[in-house]
Amino acid sequence: MAGAITAAVPHVAETKRAVSTESPAARRILISITVLFLTIFVVIPLINVFNQAFSKGYEAYLSVFFPQRPDPDAVLTFSQKRRLAEAAAQAARTWRSIGLTAAVASIVLPLNILFGLAAAWATTKFNFRGRALLTSLIDLPFSVSPVVAGLVFVLLLGRNGIWGPWATKLEWPDPFSLHWVGFADGFWPLAFGQTHVGIIFTPLAIVLATIFVTFPFVARSLTPLMESQGTDEELAALSLGASGWRTFFKITLPNVKWALLYGVILCMARSFGEFGAVSVVSGHIDVNDTMPLRIEKLWNEYNNQAAFSVASLLAFVAVITLVAKSIVEWKAARDIERSD
Repeated sequence: MAGAITAAVPHVAETKRAVSTESPAARRILISITVLFLTIFVVIPLINVFNQAFSKGYEAYLSVFFPQRPDPDAVLTFSQKRRLAEAAAQAARTWRSIGLTAAVASIVLPLNILFGLAAAWATTKFNFRGRALLTSLIDLPFSVSPVVAGLVFVLLLGRNGIWGPWATKLEWPDPFSLHWVGFADGFWPLAFGQTHVGIIFTPLAIVLATIFVTFPFVARSLTPLMESQGTDEELAALSLGASGWRTFFKITLPNVKWALLYGVILCMARSFGEFGAVSVVSGHIDVNDTMPLRIEKLWNEYNNQAAFSVASLLAFVAVITLVAKSIVEWKAARDIERSD
């Protein structure tokens, strides 16, 4: 079990068997280079994002998300009314991008968990013809540019694509338009107020592109662990009369919980921050903006305050991801110590 957890979290594996043979001077030089590199390319840019976001004060930061409402008794000029209307419209588009990003992640994560478990199980528990090819295909998004991935979906599902005649006629409801209609027309009180036709340049295309660029994370986090575990425990459970599902939930899943959580954290971070593939399939339409796309538009409009404010939310997600990743590594290391 200790070896299995160690294989699942590489950082833990290194700290578990780290034995330094270098001189103290060489060790200090290597550590200094690492710290300097991270400071220049990670810490300073991250601090600058928050510094720019709050450079004009908390009120300016909050006004990006909660714009000022006019006093009903105040007499406003036309330019003042226009500025307030623009601020309200901008805040609405920003909240839409935040909601779309969260919705995409909430769809992508469960699908990637199911795929990751199935793919890791298939490639580690069974020997079959084409196993090496399947493993290589799982790693494909790591080697393909996200922009190319988005272009592939356009060429497949676009008007002139291979599946274009079917994809362009597909109708599906917009989940954001779900609203309450009551029981006057039937037993179901909810209804969709808007439907989409087609896939490309809709939120569905964003979901597909995000799934493509994120599906290796869970599978690749589970594969080393399942390989090191082998099949002995599962075979023992099956020989004692346990069903396949009971074996999975009582034996396999508890043994891979930290690797699974590790992959979920990486998958969530990538789904929140994906830009290239999403940019291609979104069509640069405002209603299809995720947070990274919204930041780009705000920056191109020279609205630096709003751009850095939205970017600070993504930076905060990155910090939370780092903390969660560290907690998983610490938990895995503690399990190793207990098992030893």
